[in-house]
Amino acid sequence: MGAKKNFVLDTNVILHDFKCIENFEENDIYLPIVVLEELDKFKRGSDQINYNAREFVRELDLLTSNDLFLKGASLGPGKGILHVVTGDKYQEQIASSFPEKTPDHRILSCAWYISEKFPKMKTILVTKDVNLRMKARSLGIEVEDYITDKVVNVDLFDRAQEIYVDIDAGLIDKIYASPEGVDASLLEFKDKIEPNACFILKSVRNSVLVRYNPFTDKIKRVEKGTNYGIQPRNAEQSFAFEVLNDPEVKLIGMTGKAGTGKTLLALASALKQTDSYRQILLARPIVALANRDIGFLPGTEQQKVAPYMQPLFDNLNVIKAQFSPNSTEVKKIDEMQNSNKLVIEALAFIRGRSLSETFCIVDEAQNLTPHEIKTIITRAGEGTKMVFAGDIQQIDSPYLDAQSNGLAYMIDKMKGQEIFSHINLIKGERSALAELASDLL
Repeated sequence: MGAKKNFVLDTNVILHDFKCIENFEENDIYLPIVVLEELDKFKRGSDQINYNAREFVRELDLLTSNDLFLKGASLGPGKGILHVVTGDKYQEQIASSFPEKTPDHRILSCAWYISEKFPKMKTILVTKDVNLRMKARSLGIEVEDYITDKVVNVDLFDRAQEIYVDIDAGLIDKIYASPEGVDASLLEFKDKIEPNACFILKSVRNSVLVRYNPFTDKIKRVEKGTNYGIQPRNAEQSFAFEVLNDPEVKLIGMTGKAGTGKTLLALASALKQTDSYRQILLARPIVALANRDIGFLPGTEQQKVAPYMQPLFDNLNVIKAQFSPNSTEVKKIDEMQNSNKLVIEALAFIRGRSLSETFCIVDEAQNLTPHEIKTIITRAGEGTKMVFAGDIQQIDSPYLDAQSNGLAYMIDKMKGQEIFSHINLIKGERSALAELASDLL
C-alpha cells in the first residue's frame, strides 16, 4: 500500500461509471462543485449517461450531511473520505493560462487548490477527457485517465485464428470421420485452450477447421454451412457460424473492422434459429454526431432514431436479396417484422426489460461503457443468447478508447467461461475497395 493520495474527479468519470468512488481504495476523493452542476444538466434523458448521473446523485444523497461539505463523508471501511469542494476561488495560476471560467477550467482550478492546500500529499486529477489531460500537464498538475475498467491486453483484437501445423494426418482423418469430434487429450497444445476456441489444424497432406467444445471436451470439426442464404466466405466466418449456431454458447463477442460481416452473420444465424427463440432483437447505441442530442431532430422518438437504425435494416435487406421477392423466406421475414418477432430498435429502448428466449444482437458495441454492457447482459432471461458486435478501432464516444470500451472489457472478463466465445474477424468481405480503404485510410 503506497502513500495516501487525493483524487479530484471530472464529471465524465462519473458519467462513465457512477460507482467510481468505490474504486479509489483508502485515498480521499474531491468533487468540485461544478461537477454537481454539470451532473444536474445530465439527469434528464434516457441514455446511459443520464441514468449514471441520476444514480450517482442518489448515492451521494445517502452520504449527505453537513460533514460532506465541511469535513467530508467516509466511504466505508478501508476506503477514504469524499469531499465536495464549494468555496475555492478561481486560482490565479489557472486564470493566467485559461481566463475563461469554463467547467473544465474550474475543475483544473480545484485540482490546483487541493494540491496547494495539501502540499505533502500527491493530488491527481482523474478525467477521461484527453484535451483536459493535456491542459493539466501543461500546468504541471498530475493527471490520470480512469483506468479501473481498462483492458491491458488488446493484441487479441489484431490476431486471426491460430493455425497449428505438423499435426498427424491420421488424427485429422479421424476428426473428419467423427461428427462428435475427438478427445482434446489427443492433441498436445503448448498453452491452455480457451473454451470454444476455434483454430486450424494442418498436416503435410490435409487440414481441418476445428473448435474446442468445452461441454464435451472434444475437438470438433467446423462445417462450412449456410445460414438463411448467407454462406461463409472464409475460415473466420465459418468459426462465427459455428458458435452462433450452438445454443449452449449464450454470449458471443464478435470483433473486426468494417466489412468483415459481423452483424450480417449474427442476423443470418438468428433467422436460421427463429423457431428456437420467441424474438430476435437487433439493437445499437445511438451516438449523436457533433455532440447534438437526438432531441434536436424532428419527428417522434421512433422517427428520430430511424436513421441510426438504417445499417441494421441494410443487413436485413442483404439477406432478403439472397431470395426471390415472393419466396417463402422473404415472406417469413416480413411476417416476423409485422408480428414483432423480429425487432430492430435503439438500445436505449430495451433498458429495464427482461429478455427471455431472445436472440439479442447488439451492433456497434464498442460505443458502450463497461457498465452499459453489464446492464444489458443482466437483462438476459432463460433461453436468451446475446451477441455483441463491434470494431474497437471505430469508437464514436469521446471518452472511450480501445482499452476502456465495454466490448473489449466484456471479452476480457468473460474469457475462459464455457458459455462464452470470442470471434475476431480479420478479412473484409464487403468488397475489394472497402477492404483496401479499411487497411490504408
